Amino acid sequence: MTEPRKVAVFGGTGFLGRRVVQHLLDRHFAVRVASRHPERGEGILRGKSSALEFVRANISDDGSISAVVAGTFGVVNAVSLYVEQGGPTFHSVHVEAAARVAMHSRDSDVARLAHVSGIGADAASPSPYIRSRGEGENAVRAAFPAATIIRPAIMFGPDDAFLIPLIKLLRKSPVFPLLGRGRTALQPACVEDVGDAIVRSLDAPQAETVYELGGPQIYSYEDVLRLIGEHLGSRRVLVPVPFVIWQALAFLAEGLPRPPITRNQVELMRMDNVASPACAGFGTLGIEPHGIEEMLRHHAI
Repeated sequence: MTEPRKVAVFGGTGFLGRRVVQHLLDRHFAVRVASRHPERGEGILRGKSSALEFVRANISDDGSISAVVAGTFGVVNAVSLYVEQGGPTFHSVHVEAAARVAMHSRDSDVARLAHVSGIGADAASPSPYIRSRGEGENAVRAAFPAATIIRPAIMFGPDDAFLIPLIKLLRKSPVFPLLGRGRTALQPACVEDVGDAIVRSLDAPQAETVYELGGPQIYSYEDVLRLIGEHLGSRRVLVPVPFVIWQALAFLAEGLPRPPITRNQVELMRMDNVASPACAGFGTLGIEPHGIEEMLRHHAI
């Protein structure tokens, strides 16, 4: 009996990472979960498996990365940073660390590398967050030309930072402030579908260079809020608030341990978050994505 192929997942205890890990196990891969806090993986993943190992890793340390990727068939980099709070920066995580993972994967003869970025990543953006995502993609390609870039749309799931906070806020108040005029186009993707897509890209005979993963329907931001209001059983009054005011509020919120909104989230909401039809997507991988309505119907939220 042949040994299962091993995949290392950086950020494997995070929102997306742990879904990637579970789908890898479901497809009979062996998984090495690399995280700053590997103890968080215990109890998060469904069941236990001899094919699953947790290791402490630091993506700013070459020796740590080299040890994690050694002897693996594939590597997934699902590490991300949403707020700069006096330690790591967007550039150090999304660019420098991403390049480091790609370089050591190449040097260790890893066959497949999946780098998680995001729709809208742009190395020329004035936004430090969005620019770092685009620069990170370029750095990964330079170090590992055959890497697969995964660009999810904004993701939702039972413990997300998008849909669940909106539901909680709308449940508390009949009046809700809109980001701008609420016209930003969104194509939310289920985090389980994104995790599945990443694993299928690793398992495909030949992966595409870039996948943009958007859900089955495009909404305006206002549409999303009204859909949640219908789920809650009452209409909400939506009040437009200029982005400049949101930026100021987000700046103040970032001083909190768990900020309800960040400046990069405001910056992202200025741009449409929709998958390009020119890129491979869920359909290329044989996945029929789930929509927001299904989550609202089947989860007690």
